[in-house]
Amino acid sequence: MYQKTFFSILLAFACVNLAWAGPERSVVQITNYTQQPDWVEPWRFSPVSGGLGSGFVIEGQRIMTNAHVVSWSQQLIVYRYQDPQPYRATVEYIGHDCDLAVLRVLDAGFFEGIPPLEIGELPLVRSTVTTYGYPAGGREISYTSGVVSRIEIQRYVQTNKSNLLAVQTDAAINPGNSGGPVIQDGKVVGVSFQGKPGLENAGFFIPPNIIRHFLEDLTDGIYEGFPAAGIGIVKLTNPAFRAALGLAQNNIGARIDSLFYPFPATHELLRENDVLLEVAGYPVGSDGNVIYRGNSVHAALLFSQVQHGESIALKIWRDNAELELELPLYVNSEDRTMGNQYEPPPFIIVGGLVFTELSTNYLGSLGRNWRDQVGADTLYELVYRNRLGDEAARAKPVVLSTILKHASNIDFSVDARSILTELNGQPISSMADLSAAVEHAEGDFYRFRFLSGAVEALNRSEALAAEAQLLQQYNIPSVQRL
Repeated sequence: MYQKTFFSILLAFACVNLAWAGPERSVVQITNYTQQPDWVEPWRFSPVSGGLGSGFVIEGQRIMTNAHVVSWSQQLIVYRYQDPQPYRATVEYIGHDCDLAVLRVLDAGFFEGIPPLEIGELPLVRSTVTTYGYPAGGREISYTSGVVSRIEIQRYVQTNKSNLLAVQTDAAINPGNSGGPVIQDGKVVGVSFQGKPGLENAGFFIPPNIIRHFLEDLTDGIYEGFPAAGIGIVKLTNPAFRAALGLAQNNIGARIDSLFYPFPATHELLRENDVLLEVAGYPVGSDGNVIYRGNSVHAALLFSQVQHGESIALKIWRDNAELELELPLYVNSEDRTMGNQYEPPPFIIVGGLVFTELSTNYLGSLGRNWRDQVGADTLYELVYRNRLGDEAARAKPVVLSTILKHASNIDFSVDARSILTELNGQPISSMADLSAAVEHAEGDFYRFRFLSGAVEALNRSEALAAEAQLLQQYNIPSVQRL
């Protein structure tokens, strides 16, 4: 009887140890103390606030999490599973386009006894997964199982311009879960990252192919990001249009209806109205989708599988014939206007006129009705620059953010939120252009021209005198930050 009882105790102890040996040991809680800039008055920053998220240990004594969990960080604190001791961490790499980040913990002892989690494969639709994390600010880990319900291209909210593969599940993904692993058969098959307004009992996680692309990108010590082809793809289902292009009525082939800038290789190799037949060996349907591991997914997925500077094989239809080519793909690092930005905004103050870069952050900070506060020309510049030519696409438009009132500018009649195009006859397409124009200005006046056609001027000597007073009055550290 004694031996039987002792054996039962040992068995129970072994079961507890097996439970402790699960993936939860490798899941960490993250506290991020953040401070974000004011996009209208760019020298200001918000008060420091704290946010919570999750992460998990990967090979190389690193922690993987979401970029949005650690963005704008002033200090990062991480906690081990069921361990109250706080550890300081730093962001080693961050990919805002894919909403992933890698952290280093300053104390290497943090990783003792924590096995790194292995990255698995894309899970099948209708298969079961389990999310791990610390939702709602609790200190105890949470586990939620659910079913993979859909795999498709989604807009990643972190930049609000990246469209990458995402997996939908009915496993609960709540605030605080972000950055935690999604597990299947003991391996990471995703990173929890966002929900979608209007969808109930649905969350999304970043799949393994995106995770691997991110980690592979880091191997040279520089994060480049996910490249794009710079093309717009539209359906080609109209039988008459297909016949006019000489195509078979076989539901294969989608039309390239636009070429974006700045993508020089795309403009050299492709044309509008080319028909995309295959990408990397995958047939492209007339709806623009390919069948990827049993899922009907937009062909844009295949372009994001390639690393910056690599090429992808295309088969297109042009002038009633098939044509095969290799298209080099690059990350568009020029665009600082569309999508959310994650660097403090530059600014230049000229006689109380505060100029900064036009961006969605700046416009969004004006409130939900910001579209009612800007002119049609500004909106057009924001949305359609990448269709207006290479020079326009590379430009970083400069906007008059606000006016610090002073006697020297009291009669300045141009409203804030106007885009500057010239200073003293010098074209302005970036903050660097404006800085140079101010530095080399001659004569008695600063003469401004705006995109709306409005023109105005300030007396140079009065403007320079005003700047010193305004810096002191508004506690501004300098007249510019580039």
